[in-house]
Amino acid sequence: MAYSLGAKSLANLAGVHPDLVKVVKRAIEITTQDFTVGEGLRSKAQQAANVKKGVSTTMRSRHLDGHAVDLLPIVNGKPTFDWKFYYPLAAAMKQAAKDVGVPIEWGGDWKTFKDGPHFQLPWASYP
Repeated sequence: MAYSLGAKSLANLAGVHPDLVKVVKRAIEITTQDFTVGEGLRSKAQQAANVKKGVSTTMRSRHLDGHAVDLLPIVNGKPTFDWKFYYPLAAAMKQAAKDVGVPIEWGGDWKTFKDGPHFQLPWASYP
């Protein structure tokens, strides 16, 4: 089944680095797991609120400079945080990154504070 990004997802990509946008757009073309863009560029105030709530651990988030996106799998028409749906989404993002020649990191691969929705451009390649 072919999926596409909706208007809200496209709006949530505003301010995101064009290389990461290319990866997300390629991923939606090849994914087996529908998804939505939950968040891209984030304000300092929103980041501070996320740290306070415990859903983020840093004020150095790549969301602050448009180098990260949070993607949410869609199941039965609704976003889910169920981890089993992140694995096919991550596979599509990783393949899309290879397809367009852009390195990415997935928060689900982190050793601590695993973050399933989070995909970012690496600091080393995008300081």
